[in-house]
Amino acid sequence: MPDRIKTPSLLQSFIPIFFLITLLGLNVYFFGDNTLSGANQLALILAATVGGIIAIYLGYSWEHVLDKVVNSISAAMPSMLILLLIGSLAGTWLISGVVPSLIYYGLKILHPKIFLFATVIICCLVSLATGSSWSTVATIGVALLGIGNALGFSPGIVAGAIVSGAYFGDKMSPLSDTTNLAPAMAGTDLFTHIRYMTITTGPSILITLVIFFVLGFTYDFSGGQADVNSTLIAIKSTFNITPWLFIVPIVLITVIVMKMPPLPAILLGALLGGVFAVIFQPHIVEYVSGCNGLYLKSSYLAIMKSMFGEVSVMTDDLSVNELLRTKGMAGMLNTIWLILSAMIFGGVMDSAGMLTRITQSVIRFAKSTGSLVATTVGTCFFFNLTASDQYIAIVVPGRMFSKTYRDRGLKPELLSRTLEDSGTVTSVLVPWNTCGATQSAVLGVPVLSFAPYAFFNIISPLMAIFIASFNIKIRRYSAEELEKEKGISN
Repeated sequence: MPDRIKTPSLLQSFIPIFFLITLLGLNVYFFGDNTLSGANQLALILAATVGGIIAIYLGYSWEHVLDKVVNSISAAMPSMLILLLIGSLAGTWLISGVVPSLIYYGLKILHPKIFLFATVIICCLVSLATGSSWSTVATIGVALLGIGNALGFSPGIVAGAIVSGAYFGDKMSPLSDTTNLAPAMAGTDLFTHIRYMTITTGPSILITLVIFFVLGFTYDFSGGQADVNSTLIAIKSTFNITPWLFIVPIVLITVIVMKMPPLPAILLGALLGGVFAVIFQPHIVEYVSGCNGLYLKSSYLAIMKSMFGEVSVMTDDLSVNELLRTKGMAGMLNTIWLILSAMIFGGVMDSAGMLTRITQSVIRFAKSTGSLVATTVGTCFFFNLTASDQYIAIVVPGRMFSKTYRDRGLKPELLSRTLEDSGTVTSVLVPWNTCGATQSAVLGVPVLSFAPYAFFNIISPLMAIFIASFNIKIRRYSAEELEKEKGISN
């Protein structure tokens, strides 16, 4: 870089963020719950413009800024492709009867009072097996949301239970990308990292389960059973309900557990759903296609429509009709637009070192182990807010704090655990973060509606700070180990 480049001041680094926060606040005030239709996307782009002006003022070239933006968008491209395929999967799983069957049998098995508790457990197990919160939410999570709606629960509460369970597995499964990324950034091994996470994750998930158990037994279910019976009748009279349809989600979960990459796995699940629609729901295929008689043509039209566009299956029950509606790939475009805008903002902020400048300024205030962990937690959440990507919220703080932790005699598993306790789980609480935007789009529930009930995601970072503040099982180097580590790093 040319010599004329200046280091951004703390004030200069905060200006784009202050500008963004102001615009987001105005959007909520004027647009209400419709901010994701374009207002928040434009706010991110305008804030990125302010950041770009500051970067150029500091001496960075436009080419350098643009290169950082392109790299930032490239990092999010797999997420956007997955999001498109999840839209397709939701469509074919609807017309095939997979989701309606899951809802039907779930309503028969799950008692309303234990439903929230069971939802967390089910999502924990599925995400542990798959290592993916996204796949868990998009498959079993969608079905559980439908069951919860039929039982009379608020969508926000059910979505909070789904997200809590899904992110427990995302955090603890050895198949999860973030579970592998965090120890790699901190400098420890995978299974040491997972074992050490149980100290904070165990209490967090137990408290979460207790809260949802109590909520289930205190929730008002007036008229709920009548709604359940009418839902069962409406689904049974519209779809061919059979346990054979469970083959589709079982195949998807199996190939994910066998480490098939997410993109081909979800595409396989979507296409398999289309095949099962043709076999088990010929009347639905004909209805969706609008084509009578020519079965080959109607099958092709129905599968294609369900994958790329909006599909609704009508019943005699208006409330059930809301459950039997998807928007395919087209329904994900607003979310992809949001992710693109967020990554533009994150790329611009990174191009001039503004995010690093902000976080470096707070390290000097972290004197004790508890305050260092609290600072790490705050930094990870800050990156989830500003860079809009959980991977950045793990990688950048991991690089920034690794030397500080080592210099203070703290073993790297403390840092890797803290990165997951904050960077992984809080990403879904931010509406414009790739995780928050995706889960909101998949479930059809605004982030601000489910975030207050995502208890595991809220408790985890607080538990990390609490455990560290009281020095509970904090692993430290012995004098000999510390000298050896310093020798290796030098």
